[in-house]
Amino acid sequence: FQEDPEMSYDPLTAPGPGEGLAHVESYWAATAGPAPADDGQLNSGIDTDIAIIGAGYTGLSCAYYLAQRYGARPVVLEANQPLWGCSGRNGSFAGPALGRVALREWSARWGETGARSLWDEALAAVGTVRDLIQEGGIDCDVQPDGRMRLAHAMSTVKLLEDDARVLQSFGSDCEMLSAADIAAQHFRGNEAHAALRTTDGFCLHPMKFGYGILRMAREAGAVVYSASPVLKWTRHGDVHHLGTPAGEVRAKRIVFATNGYTNELLHPALKARLLPVLSNIVVTRPMTEAEQAESNLVTRDSISDTRKFLNYYRRLPDGRLMLGSRGAILESGSAPHRERLLQIVRRKFPALGSITVDYFWGGWVALTPDMMPHVGHAEEDASVCFALGYCGSGVTAANHAGRRLAEYLGEGRAVPVHLNQPLPRYPLARLRRLGQFAAFQWFTMSDALT
Repeated sequence: FQEDPEMSYDPLTAPGPGEGLAHVESYWAATAGPAPADDGQLNSGIDTDIAIIGAGYTGLSCAYYLAQRYGARPVVLEANQPLWGCSGRNGSFAGPALGRVALREWSARWGETGARSLWDEALAAVGTVRDLIQEGGIDCDVQPDGRMRLAHAMSTVKLLEDDARVLQSFGSDCEMLSAADIAAQHFRGNEAHAALRTTDGFCLHPMKFGYGILRMAREAGAVVYSASPVLKWTRHGDVHHLGTPAGEVRAKRIVFATNGYTNELLHPALKARLLPVLSNIVVTRPMTEAEQAESNLVTRDSISDTRKFLNYYRRLPDGRLMLGSRGAILESGSAPHRERLLQIVRRKFPALGSITVDYFWGGWVALTPDMMPHVGHAEEDASVCFALGYCGSGVTAANHAGRRLAEYLGEGRAVPVHLNQPLPRYPLARLRRLGQFAAFQWFTMSDALT
């Protein structure tokens, strides 16, 4: 974790995440290479048609498509450095995930036609990531296609089988693997009683990917200011005035692209709409030859399990293991989670019983009450747009949301109905942290029982 400024940061109460802070000391930051240039700090007053708050995947994707396809010159305002939030800290999985509603529940929630339409949109989101990589020639360590969800207990095998039937009804290429299949083809370890494997997603280097989009957006004509948090927002007629520490942007339309780092005090459309939750990640030292041989950890798939407190992990190209899971309620309580995640690694992979951790970091993901992302505009003001609430699946969802929002702003194309739903409020919003604590206790007990 980065030191003092961030360790006390809580998006629910802070006026912003900082000003010009460096990236956290993550594996991604250490291996991404030099960052592309941005436009520095805004230090004057400027006018634009579209101002975008946040230079993560959503903001940069939206800016790129607006500039490249529609000839716009959007202005992007980033509080710290581009990709500073979870766009530069995530688990690196690019898969067809829009929200956190289990596949087996889709038909009951949206009907058969709606479920199939949502799956098509989820696949299109993966396509957006592939398109960006191809269009920009982004070298971001793309791994072979493959995703696995593991049954961490025998009692959860049926859940995967139910999801497999849903995928088969969508025509998806998927298969159920036995414990023996997993050990022979992917890795030998514990908590792997069965797996649902698909080939509709892949892993990448998230910061190299984001750096590529930053470069593409600026080359297309977007302007990206760093160290320029929005501290004040007023409106005069049809023009929004966004005040930063050293400048002001006057814009006709505004895009919120801040996800887990959203300052909901800036605009009433955002108030009580999100629950920012910490996720932590560890990256181990490289495996020795003996550890590699004993664990047979050869898979390049992204892997997640069936726990309430989801564990997600993968083998990195240099022989390290990355594993992530939920974090503390507040960043000040994060230190013990380094050891907790290391023990999860050792529990899942007994052959790695002496492995150590080289990197540990965390970041805020944004949950919505309905566990779905939302792309739209304020109910009372169509000039204030947003795309947020990715529920931990932002590599694909955020970039695709930026694209869909650019299509709406650039040509008036309607956002797909499953994403363009009213952004619901959390009930008893002032008690969100207390509710999170209660939910964490329940999830801990549920995982213990399985």
